[in-house]
Amino acid sequence: MELAVLIVVVVAAVLAGLVVYKTVRIVPQARARNVERLGRYRKTLEPGMNLIVPFIDRVKPLIDLREQVVSFLGQPVITEDNLVVKIDTVLFFQVTDPRAADYEIVDYIQAIEQLTATMLRSVIGSMDLEVTLTSRDKINTMLRGVLDDASGKWGIRVTRVEIKAIDPPKSVIDAMEKQMRAEREKRAAILTAEGVRQAQILTADGDKQGNVLRAEGDKQSAILKAEGQAQAIGTVFQSIHANDPDPKLLAYQYLQTLPQLAQGSGNTVWMIPSEVTSALKALSSAFDGGGGGQNAAGGNGSGPAGRPALAQQLQSLTGGPAAGPGPDSPAEALDAAGGAVGGASAVTAAGSPGAVTAAASAEAAGAVREADAKLAAAVQEANGVVEAGGAAGSEADGQAQG
Repeated sequence: MELAVLIVVVVAAVLAGLVVYKTVRIVPQARARNVERLGRYRKTLEPGMNLIVPFIDRVKPLIDLREQVVSFLGQPVITEDNLVVKIDTVLFFQVTDPRAADYEIVDYIQAIEQLTATMLRSVIGSMDLEVTLTSRDKINTMLRGVLDDASGKWGIRVTRVEIKAIDPPKSVIDAMEKQMRAEREKRAAILTAEGVRQAQILTADGDKQGNVLRAEGDKQSAILKAEGQAQAIGTVFQSIHANDPDPKLLAYQYLQTLPQLAQGSGNTVWMIPSEVTSALKALSSAFDGGGGGQNAAGGNGSGPAGRPALAQQLQSLTGGPAAGPGPDSPAEALDAAGGAVGGASAVTAAGSPGAVTAAASAEAAGAVREADAKLAAAVQEANGVVEAGGAAGSEADGQAQG
C-alpha cells in the first residue's frame, strides 16, 4: 500500500514538473519566438518570462533580432566587355518582423544570397572592367537599395552591402599590371624630364644673372677707373697750367723720357730721334740764359762742371759709358756742343744790338754747326754700340736655343 502511494506521488510530481516546463517559456533579450496553437500562429513571445498553454501551444525556434553579417564568396559575374570576374560580398541585415521572417520565407539567408548574386549580375553587366574596379561605392549603393526593397516583405532590413573583393582572370591581371607599370614608367620619365628642364632653366637663369652682375661690375669698375684717370689727368693738367712750364723744362723732361724707350727686352736696335738736338739746344740755353758767364762757369752752364748730368743722359741713351776721352767721345761732343751754344748765347746776352759784330755771329754759328756735327757722330757711334750689343744678344740666344 505504501509503495503504491509513493509511486503515485512520484508520478504526480513528474507531471507537475512537465506542466510547469511546458507552461513557462523564458526568451533572452534581442530574441523572439513564435507561438502556434493547434498549428496556427497565435503570438510572438517577448524577451523575458512568458506563459503558454501546455500541450496545446507549440513554441517555434528562437529568431535573432540583432544585426547579422553574412559573407557570400565567389559570385561569378560577366562584365559588359565579356570578362568573367568573381565578386565577394558582405551583407549586413537585421530581422525586424519575426512573424514575416518565419512565415513569409523558408530560408531568408539563402534567399538574400541568391538575390545578391542576381542583382550583382544585373549591375555589373552594364559596366566594363575598368568601371567595375573603380565603382565599388556605386555598386554597394545600388545593391543595398534593391535588396532592401526585395527583403522588406520578409521582415528583413538590409543595412549595408560591401564588395569585399573583385577577382579578374589571371591574364587580365597580368595585362593590367603591365599597363600600370608602363603608366608609372611614363609618369616617372615625364617627371624626370620636367626636373631636368627646371634644373636647366634655373641654371641658365643663374648664369644669366651672374653674367649680368659681372657685366655691371665690370661697367662700374671701368667707369670708376675712367673717372679716376680723368681726375688724375685733370689734376696734372691743372697743375701744369698753374705752374706755367716753359720749353726748357719740357726739353729736360723729354731727355729723361728717352732712356725709358730703350729699356724694352726686345729693343736690339734703337734710333735716336732727330728732336734730341733741339732738346739739347733748349736745355743748353736753360743752363746759360740765367746769369751770363758767371752762371755758365759756376752752375749748369757751358762749363765742364755743369755737364755731367747731360753726359749721363747721353750714356744712358747709348746703352753704356762714353767711348773714352777725346774730342770725338759723346761726352766731349756734348761739352763742345753745350760750350758752343753757351758761348754764342753769352755773346748775344753780353752785348747790345749795336755791339754784336758779324764776326761774333759767324763764330757762334760755326760753333753750333761743329757741335751738331760732333753730336751726330756720337749718336752714330752709340747706334753702332747698340747694334753690336743686339747682335751679341742674338748670338747668345741662338747658342742657348741650340
